[in-house]
Amino acid sequence: MKKFKRVFDILKEYRDPATKHKTAVAGRERGQWRKYTREEFIKTIDELSQGLLSLGLGKGDRVALMSGNRPEWNFIDFACNQIGVVLVPLYPTLSNHDLEYILKDAEVKALFISSQELCDKVASCLKNTDLEFPLYSIDQLEGYAHYSEVREAGKASQHDLEQYRSQVSEEDLLTLIYTSGTTGNPKGVLLSHKNLVSNVSACRHLVTDEYKKALSFLPLCHIFERMVIYLYLSKQIEISYAETLDQIVVDIQDVKPDLFTTVPRVLEKVYDGIITKGKELKGIKKGIFFWAIELGHQFKEPPLNSSFYMFKLGIARKLVFSKWKEALGGNIKLIISGGAALQERLARIFWAADIKVLEGYGLTETSPVIAVNSWAAEDVKFGSVGRVLSNLDVKIADDGEILVKGPSISSGYYNNPEETKAVIDQSGYLHTGDIGEITSDGFLKITDRKKEIFKTAGGKYVAPQVIENKLMESLLIAQVMVVGENKRFPSALIVPALTELEKWANHKQIPFKNPLELLNLPEVIDKYNREIDRLNDGFGQWEKVKKFKLLPKEWTIDAGELTPKLSLKRKIILQRFAKEIAEIYGE
Repeated sequence: MKKFKRVFDILKEYRDPATKHKTAVAGRERGQWRKYTREEFIKTIDELSQGLLSLGLGKGDRVALMSGNRPEWNFIDFACNQIGVVLVPLYPTLSNHDLEYILKDAEVKALFISSQELCDKVASCLKNTDLEFPLYSIDQLEGYAHYSEVREAGKASQHDLEQYRSQVSEEDLLTLIYTSGTTGNPKGVLLSHKNLVSNVSACRHLVTDEYKKALSFLPLCHIFERMVIYLYLSKQIEISYAETLDQIVVDIQDVKPDLFTTVPRVLEKVYDGIITKGKELKGIKKGIFFWAIELGHQFKEPPLNSSFYMFKLGIARKLVFSKWKEALGGNIKLIISGGAALQERLARIFWAADIKVLEGYGLTETSPVIAVNSWAAEDVKFGSVGRVLSNLDVKIADDGEILVKGPSISSGYYNNPEETKAVIDQSGYLHTGDIGEITSDGFLKITDRKKEIFKTAGGKYVAPQVIENKLMESLLIAQVMVVGENKRFPSALIVPALTELEKWANHKQIPFKNPLELLNLPEVIDKYNREIDRLNDGFGQWEKVKKFKLLPKEWTIDAGELTPKLSLKRKIILQRFAKEIAEIYGE
């Protein structure tokens, strides 16, 4: 493929008449897959660009988009970026306060919204403001202008799009992404064409030419999935968008993807589901299943596994792990995991199952990938986030913070010079806020968030993410947050995996009417104590979780306790469960 400098240059190959009938993207419409050929893909984008120009929008103007993953996301994104219009993606879960702030701060000139629910949400938010701009729905909705009106207006326009494309440089702003904060207003991260293109180019080695189909379900409003979509398009991979996470199993079976991206929580649920089914087996089948699981957990980096181990693994793959691949469509070869720390045991067992899970690391401000493991045998290290990308310079500060510099690094925050100065030093290094180390063989390891490390009353430092990641190995724990700043010892807020807990209680013949009744039973408290004691092994005495509180309700994005990439909003959780934490420490 020829080199490209601007994001829309990725589509040059899609304009080749010889390949116009190939599928570019697909999405569900009324339960059925709607596929768009490359010819339709390009034609729709160009007509939307013409329509935006006919509305008076031009280079530097901001257009907002609030939608789930679907082909229309791509249409609007490329329609904007090839004429220099800046796209402002909006998380559907934004509060009214943050939504109003972003629309004002970004000086949005038009807004595209997918569904009735989101349109009504935005209309309600705008009702008491002085904001005025056209609003277009992607679904056909009564009372709202449909986005096809923009396309129809474009069909009647005669603008020379190539002239507009030529005026867009690699340094021009591509997108303005507002990061969700636990306090204060969101910050608008400035990302240029060069930022994204350089990250795509540095990651292209991860996706080989054998991959033909990808499934997308992580939110496109987050830069991780969006960059990966650009990567897929640059490799001419057909992309299908899952309708909802609830539908993901059906969509995987329909699409039969070669690869997809995910967050660790999804892999944890997949693994837990497999283990649950394994426990339901009987006799020799159950024995073989758990023999394979135990063998899988022993998987080492590919060059380190003995020939005898690989012989046994070959049997396990044929008898057990082949069914894992079937459950993921049958063609799955690669999964890229980001957004949070991946449990090392999960990486090992998926690799053992011949499903390569590549853990990576990055930030919105870095477009986003800083480091990532590879499918190549010598380029993976379990427990690390891989090698630093070849076009980036990473160093570790004296206090352990990871600093990064290179072409994919944001120039800063929109209208916020103070915050920009706080994270980008005079040498051009971005301070990530993460603590890490580079191993002797060149792999980056993340140990914790700088701001999340806390000190106990005894003066000992505790890195909560490392402990949380270990505790999540328990099938009985759905979510966990370690607390204990200025306290005598660390403790944990635990959201139980109620389905697993219910099965355990039934097995132990513990009577209950509602699973929530279990949370206060002495037998259950004792079981969680034993789980924590088991998983505490290996931590220093000052790091070990001594007490815990079981919570009845899962933390969610909608409730404001999780970020859109499913990370814990620690300050929010600390505030909401201050009473429970006080009870733990007898305060």
